[in-house]
Amino acid sequence: MTDINEQSANMQSRVRLGDFNTAGFNRGAGKLKEISWYLIKMVFFLSAFPFPSSIKTTLLKLFGAKIGSGVNIKPRVNIHFPWKLEIGNDVWIGEEVFILNFEKTVIGNNACISQRAFLCGGNHDFKQPSMPYRNGPITLMDGAWVGASCFVGPGVTIGTDSVITAGSIVTGSIEANGIYRGNPAVFIKNRWAA
Repeated sequence: MTDINEQSANMQSRVRLGDFNTAGFNRGAGKLKEISWYLIKMVFFLSAFPFPSSIKTTLLKLFGAKIGSGVNIKPRVNIHFPWKLEIGNDVWIGEEVFILNFEKTVIGNNACISQRAFLCGGNHDFKQPSMPYRNGPITLMDGAWVGASCFVGPGVTIGTDSVITAGSIVTGSIEANGIYRGNPAVFIKNRWAA
């Protein structure tokens, strides 16, 4: 059996990252708006200082986000494009949550995103040598709870009142009223009895 390192050394990679092209990707805002957002984000969102959520929601609205009432945003939350974000009423967003919303991200009413969860709307097509973008929207329906340190991938919808337990990986849409766990996340049981 050939040593794997020797085999790998003799193989020519087909990946051509130099050919990557962002053409066709709509950032949703001009450069000045994006730079301005990054400056605001560094001061008010990525800081460990507990700025009031009312300040944060006002800033998000100024940059085009649609935000409901009663939204609680903890420190060190990284929101990539506020102009591609919709948040309902009475939503909790925990410390160090990262919302990489290259496409529209919708968070319904009474949803909770716990500490260090990663909503990742960005991806690449690894079957193409230039690895073009393969991004997708993310939707958390009303009452959904994404546990601490979870990963939610592009194109995913988390159903109404479903729970994703801590550390789980979600790459496909989740039905309503379920508790899901693992990598990949699988149905464990109903959240509410029928």
